[in-house]
Amino acid sequence: MEFELKEEEKAFQSTVRQFAEKEVMPKAAEIDRKGKFPSGITRRIAELKLSGVPFPAKYGGADATMLSYAVMVEELSRASASIGFLSAAGLIAMFPILYAGSEEQKEAYLRPLCEGKKLGAFALTEPFAGSDPVSIETTADKRGGEYVLNGKKAFITNAAVADIYVVFAYTNRSKKREGMSAFIIEKGAQGFSFAKIENMLGMRGCVVGGLVFNDCRVPGENILGSEGDGFRIAMATLDRDRIAMSSIGTGIAQACLDVSKKYAKERKQFSQPIANFQAVQFMLADMAMEVEAARLLTYKAAYLADKGGKFTKEASMAKLYASEVAQRAAINAVQIHGGYGCTKECPAERFFRDARILSIVVGTSEIQRMVIAREELRF
Repeated sequence: MEFELKEEEKAFQSTVRQFAEKEVMPKAAEIDRKGKFPSGITRRIAELKLSGVPFPAKYGGADATMLSYAVMVEELSRASASIGFLSAAGLIAMFPILYAGSEEQKEAYLRPLCEGKKLGAFALTEPFAGSDPVSIETTADKRGGEYVLNGKKAFITNAAVADIYVVFAYTNRSKKREGMSAFIIEKGAQGFSFAKIENMLGMRGCVVGGLVFNDCRVPGENILGSEGDGFRIAMATLDRDRIAMSSIGTGIAQACLDVSKKYAKERKQFSQPIANFQAVQFMLADMAMEVEAARLLTYKAAYLADKGGKFTKEASMAKLYASEVAQRAAINAVQIHGGYGCTKECPAERFFRDARILSIVVGTSEIQRMVIAREELRF
């Protein structure tokens, strides 16, 4: 078993780290403060060909592995969790098209997403359907050669700013999960509009809001796969997105450790650096240990995804652990910074808010425990 990245992965990590430290990190506080979509940085990500890292080169991607993608998201999230999260939003918009799309759909939609020419969004969650995706209410009725969608989506990342949306709806509600289908819908489609944009606690560089479908007509050729494939597509996508979430958590935890070590060496109390005190040392030790464990769980899940086997349990383990590690690291970072840690000027305060979101998105910590238990018990 190898515990080191390959040389090409290390080189890629170094490239992303340089970009993150030079161009993302200096703007992270401003991104959080303004709470607006960071279009300048997303353009740079496209220029650096980082938009489609784990996707085939034939569709404009980089032909890289999920492990390389996990490394990238961690480095971006260490600089700004918002930017890491936006990368994850791109992944889950693109993967369904790669997984279930026709060649025509891949050329028309996956390619511009991979090349960063367009932005995507994944629309599953609804006002009354979060942890239980089977309870979505959006419907897609087939009428001739098209589908007519009606319903609402909520908490969709890239709402209003994305160009291409992967939307889930029931084509046959009586079949429950076997009756759910997935569709590609472009911004500007008749009957497709946007609802309230949320004022989020953390990840404030992400635009999160609602979608509304009111007799929205979608060409029949815009269905992904066949009718009834939607639930399978959604679950396969969420497995990969959980790897992305664990990478974000690892990046936040690493950032907490970085700033805490620096501050502990500089801040003096009782005529000595607070790094000399055992209480602070123990917090730093826990952070260092847990960030390494989160990283290894994330890398294992990504490695299994690259192998092509089943990795549902490992992805949930990584997401659960990394999201909770990020929160503990953020709490310790605020504690080490003391009163300063409670101010907007301190990066630990931002890390604290960003980390809190991770235990909820893409399946709450409780849902992850249910998934892990189910896989262990094989219910």
